[in-house]
Amino acid sequence: MDTLIDPKLRALLLGGQKSGKSRRAELLAAQWLAQQPGHEALLVATATAWDGEMRARIARHQRDRAERVPGMATIEEPRDLAAALAAHSAPHRLLVVDCLTLWLTNWLMPAPEDLKQNMPPAQAWQAQEALFLEALQQARGPVVLVGNEIGLGVIPLGSEVRAFVDALGTLNQRVAAVCNRVTLMAAGLPLQLK
Repeated sequence: MDTLIDPKLRALLLGGQKSGKSRRAELLAAQWLAQQPGHEALLVATATAWDGEMRARIARHQRDRAERVPGMATIEEPRDLAAALAAHSAPHRLLVVDCLTLWLTNWLMPAPEDLKQNMPPAQAWQAQEALFLEALQQARGPVVLVGNEIGLGVIPLGSEVRAFVDALGTLNQRVAAVCNRVTLMAAGLPLQLK
């Protein structure tokens, strides 16, 4: 792995569940923090705690991350990633967005409480995706994006699930097109695609 991180880095880390994506992003954040005094790292978390298991998972991730990268701060932004990038991107700050898959889920399969709060409908996804891609290209500092590659398995049952898999594949392709580094993670090992 490169030890010097370019401030213009746009990295996409893809892989399956427990493939090492988040750890790789944390490693990049730790390297950025060690690279120069005054560097900052910020995790933009997209997960929402919709049940007890997810709350426990989020708490475990927070504890583990605090041990591995103690200098990295965290904000939660489950829907408006474009605004988060615009507000928090800076030449001295590396942003880690974890993860694009949950972000897409929050748009296309919103939790019942989100629907009650008059959250924008799923049709607004395309506009939100365009805003995000624009914000990613305009970011003033390095950005590391984490997402799932779920298109390698069997074709899922149900039209909604197939539509989600298609939307995620399209999102991954569009994000990869604007990133200068794309890495596929498997068994904790990186394979550079771009």
